[in-house]
Amino acid sequence: SLSIGVAPAGASTLPLAGEGSQFLSSALIWNWYASPAGANTGCRPTAAHPYPVVLTEGTFGNMYNSFGAVSPDLANNGYCVYALNFGQTIPLSMFDAMGAIPKSAGQLSTFVNKVLSETGASKVDIVGWSQGGMMPRYYINDLGGAAKVNMLVGLAPSNYGTTLDGVVTYIADLGLLGLGTALLSPACEACVQQLQGSSFLTQLNATPTAAGVKYVTIETRDDEVVTPYTNAFLPAGPNVQNITLQTQCTQDASDHVSIPYDSNALADMINALGPDSPTFTPTCQSVGPIFGNV
Repeated sequence: SLSIGVAPAGASTLPLAGEGSQFLSSALIWNWYASPAGANTGCRPTAAHPYPVVLTEGTFGNMYNSFGAVSPDLANNGYCVYALNFGQTIPLSMFDAMGAIPKSAGQLSTFVNKVLSETGASKVDIVGWSQGGMMPRYYINDLGGAAKVNMLVGLAPSNYGTTLDGVVTYIADLGLLGLGTALLSPACEACVQQLQGSSFLTQLNATPTAAGVKYVTIETRDDEVVTPYTNAFLPAGPNVQNITLQTQCTQDASDHVSIPYDSNALADMINALGPDSPTFTPTCQSVGPIFGNV
């Protein structure tokens, strides 16, 4: 449950977890429902950062292993950070974001209302990875979220879906990080809804964006799950920014799994939420697939 204290945002510097160690430790039962460092700690938004940031995880992931770098990075930069687990179809497990996406969006709606009530903020920003970068669009379009969301930042979001091969690849990649997800896919309605051309995505993408909400997509050309990688991007518009990491950093070889642990992507995220400079370029670092570089 949320508890709002009076701790100033960014009061201390939190270490960013490495991806491999974060996924391994997420298998420990006491971390199945644990918050990533910096999230759900009790924090009052500041004038500099008036919108709390809500984190939404990727399919099969949870808030702990999806955001071991994103959450402390945001907290270190002065943001109030909140995260939730949603879409659990296998009770008492470490696997989330598998249930029907409209139902998950309903869980997000309830959570955002709680964050707004307890912080006194007028809106939230949302940062989501994979499904978590797409699912909030259903909340924005269909559940009243447009009035409550300032910006949606998607890290390799599945906006226009993936192929079945992409889903299989994703499961295999997560296996390399210690998540044994192969047997779980039949319980994953969200997997079916994220297939390219699904009736769910066709309906969602009839209205790609909502007026008054800003959309930033940060994607890698080496995305092997959302394929082609351009399926992550939203149609061009005054409130849409699509960023391809390799146009900024040629040495970035991150993939779908490592992008939330990619220092270049995190720098783009911080810029989008803060200065929002259109000419921003990260201090480029080499990043690999699967394990990231932070």
